[in-house]
Amino acid sequence: MSDNRPALPPIDFSITDPVKLMANLAKLAEQATKVMASVDQDKLKADQNDQVVPITQVTATLSAVMQAHLAKPEALMDAQKKLWEQYGAIWNNAWARALGQPHATVVEPSKSDRRFKDRDWNDTVTYDAIKQFYLVTAQWLQAMVQAAEVDAQTQLKAKFYVENIVNAFAPTNYLLTNPEALKATLSSSGENLLRGFERFVKDLDQPDGRLRVAQVEKSKFKLGETIATTPGKVVFRNDVFELIHFVPQGARTFETPLLIVPPWINKYYILDLTPQKSFVKFCLENGLSVFIISWVNADERLGQKSFADYMREGVLTAIDAVQKATGAAQVNTVGFCIGGSLLAATLGFMAAKGDNCVASATFLTTQVDFEKAGDLKVYVDDEQVKWIEGRMEEKGYLPGARMADAFNLLRSNDLIWSFAVNNYLLGKEPAAFDLLYWNSDSTRMPAAVHSFYLRECYLENKLSQGKMVLDQVRIDLGRVKIPVYNLACRDDHIAPLPSVFKLGHYFGGETTLVVSGSGHIAGVVNPPAAHKYQHWTNHAKAASLEAWWKDATEHPGSWWSHWIEWITTHSGDKIAAPLPGEGRLPILCDAPGEYVKVSGLV
Repeated sequence: MSDNRPALPPIDFSITDPVKLMANLAKLAEQATKVMASVDQDKLKADQNDQVVPITQVTATLSAVMQAHLAKPEALMDAQKKLWEQYGAIWNNAWARALGQPHATVVEPSKSDRRFKDRDWNDTVTYDAIKQFYLVTAQWLQAMVQAAEVDAQTQLKAKFYVENIVNAFAPTNYLLTNPEALKATLSSSGENLLRGFERFVKDLDQPDGRLRVAQVEKSKFKLGETIATTPGKVVFRNDVFELIHFVPQGARTFETPLLIVPPWINKYYILDLTPQKSFVKFCLENGLSVFIISWVNADERLGQKSFADYMREGVLTAIDAVQKATGAAQVNTVGFCIGGSLLAATLGFMAAKGDNCVASATFLTTQVDFEKAGDLKVYVDDEQVKWIEGRMEEKGYLPGARMADAFNLLRSNDLIWSFAVNNYLLGKEPAAFDLLYWNSDSTRMPAAVHSFYLRECYLENKLSQGKMVLDQVRIDLGRVKIPVYNLACRDDHIAPLPSVFKLGHYFGGETTLVVSGSGHIAGVVNPPAAHKYQHWTNHAKAASLEAWWKDATEHPGSWWSHWIEWITTHSGDKIAAPLPGEGRLPILCDAPGEYVKVSGLV
């Protein structure tokens, strides 16, 4: 890769106030000593023993990869030789560039890698070389994992572990090898580091004692005031959920109400973030009568609640409550992510019982066939599930913080290290971003529900095979004949497009597949007014995703507009809008309710 950039003058790394810098560094050292002395060592040891992934798993997995390479020493020596050749090329090119001679660039970061955006990573010879040494090493390690002759699950885990190790050791994460942070330190006489340490201490002060790098300034948000603001009333509550009936935005609504089943792994207001981003508000504005389940943040008392309980006491009870509140004969349903998996199983149960009170189902990034499931599979094999079950045994639930950590590690550069650099090295406050506020508002997983979901869906894939049994009823999705709207997201790493596509193969009725641009959350929460992303449709049935894509039509903007046309054709005539509290269910409190306010970190 040729690079004829001229040797540039060095960037200014001069110290603004040397005396003040030394004083601030001394102050920082004093504060750090005090904080370390106050750390509860017993709590720290307990924390180290309660990781997202057991260290024994990491060691065993990487050892398996190493043993596979040691079994082929010639190939290993050849790979090492190529690595040293690249190191030599970087070194020689750095010298040539420093001397103003023709030189080349061995490797460049990908366009999506935002870590090296500061100009010094290109303009300063030393930092350019550091960057290239790092990228070459990272790519080599990942290539070694890919080349190892091990089973698919071991390779998947090894790729994940190596990626996180590589991300942790990126030069951008450290003061002296991050030119942006070093310049900020010298120009501000270390004030950035003092601010960063204050943020570090704040992030360390967690209920479970774990350092949790802040992704968002939480003080900027308050449920019901700045987020989750669509007016509504809680009209039903049991041990498992609260039911919110939103206030209609017109005198008349479609007669068939809409019930939304969000994932219990997160809080419902992802679909009611702000007035500008609220899917709920969009539904109301288009004449729908809207209800949503707000799942309880489970504690010890709910540890033995089963998947069948969440079906019976959750979705089935919610459908019945919506009918009581509105007098409607049928209900339209929306299921998001694992809320959709639960809804699918519930529909199979209802079909077996001859219950036809659901008129249609919309699935948002939902999997029913987990053969091609996404990045979360890295956490799911028999040994790891047993380990997770052991972690849940004492309390009866998995703390929400553990789930948050697991999701963050899947995208550690974006969700951990970028914030660590911003908060601690640059001394900046995290942004007030609504989506990240929701992402950090964790919920707890009831032990029995979580164990069932991991084993029956991820490990054994029973839902797609017609082998799942709930309340002594075998779930056969083929018996579900209602219209289905299936939304997949093109860049989804949690519920990948090839996996979500297969949902339409299992239901017995007509399925409409739509693919949204972007990923698991941004592809769903995409209001038309934002004019972001795009969506694809194809009215012809296709046996494979490749065939579907071949003839798909791309449309600018949000899938919401396409869906609202679809759902209203299944919503009956317009009637006088049913208001919260006017039916057979009394008003219990204002939305967003009580369950959503409970923290699930510990």
